[in-house]
Amino acid sequence: MGKGNTMDSVGIAIILLFLFRQWTSSAGADTHWTYTGSVGQSQWSEYFPDCGGNKQSPINVETTQTQHDPSLTPMRPLGYRQLGKKPFTLHNNGHTVEMSLPDWMGLGGLPWQFTALQLHLHWGSSGDRVGGSEHTINGQRSAAELHVVHYNSELYTNVTTAKKRTDGLAVLGVLIETGEGTNPGFENIISYLGNIKHAGQTVSIPPFDVQSLLPVNLGRYFRYNGSLTTPPCYQSVLWTVFAESVTVSHEQLRKLETALFSSPVESHSLPLRDNYRNPQPLNRRRVLASFPLDTITMYSVGEVCAIVIGTLCGCIGLAAIIYFVIKTIRSKETEKEPKQDVVFKTTSDPEKEEATPQPEP
Repeated sequence: MGKGNTMDSVGIAIILLFLFRQWTSSAGADTHWTYTGSVGQSQWSEYFPDCGGNKQSPINVETTQTQHDPSLTPMRPLGYRQLGKKPFTLHNNGHTVEMSLPDWMGLGGLPWQFTALQLHLHWGSSGDRVGGSEHTINGQRSAAELHVVHYNSELYTNVTTAKKRTDGLAVLGVLIETGEGTNPGFENIISYLGNIKHAGQTVSIPPFDVQSLLPVNLGRYFRYNGSLTTPPCYQSVLWTVFAESVTVSHEQLRKLETALFSSPVESHSLPLRDNYRNPQPLNRRRVLASFPLDTITMYSVGEVCAIVIGTLCGCIGLAAIIYFVIKTIRSKETEKEPKQDVVFKTTSDPEKEEATPQPEP
């Protein structure tokens, strides 16, 4: 019996040691996850179980597979335009640039009341050639993406509790494209990135109209149930991804992609870029659209190419038909012209006229 008890104790000790190592490993990974490498997004689920769930975000929105829901009303930002007297705080957390939002800001147009928490950005590293958005539309990735995060303050007293509940969070997703003009709203953030180059740094910035970061049309969007797009990937987010994108200048995007580092100031500088998660399986989730499918004007790159090629082929075919019709008409006219000349010459031959016998007087 003594040996049996000793073996049992050793077995329990080994199990506890194994669990302790697993726990410490996961706890360490909580602050050291990355988008690539040994704790990159393909390994997230090994350290954060929810990242392997069946309702993960982001997703690719296939517009032909969305379902129109006429009950979806335009989103109503609450207090977004209110500046207040306190500055906003901009923070480089090593994964993104994050700006805290005051608790008087919120979101209407949802089943519950949601209070604003923060907003942050995701971007790539190659300008607008490849893109760095998380959500894609018909397989097309935008240059960058803005997320505005809110928690359900009607049902839960704080975000710590809310973020673990299936109805705890609501996030607005804004796709960002590039153009020639500077976007004044985003300049309020981008112009201060030089003050928070390294992870852990913060800077106070003047308050501004947060609604200037959103599209003009807040009534056209896609809605689905998903998750946080970064560890711990809690599946607690009601997503609203606007169909209308916003535009920043090429120079603004370049600053966003090159200004920050994911490492602290005292360590080797690691550029903070390509901080987007790849689209996750939809797993039979429904994606609702607040507008009818036939009003969707967005196309994927493949669809645009098919439309352009089809149009060109149609124009070339039409031109060929017109060319052959004209050529045929001219050929027929050319064939008729010599016959008319022969007839004309035969009837008007002067020698034949002289050879005709004249009647005697």
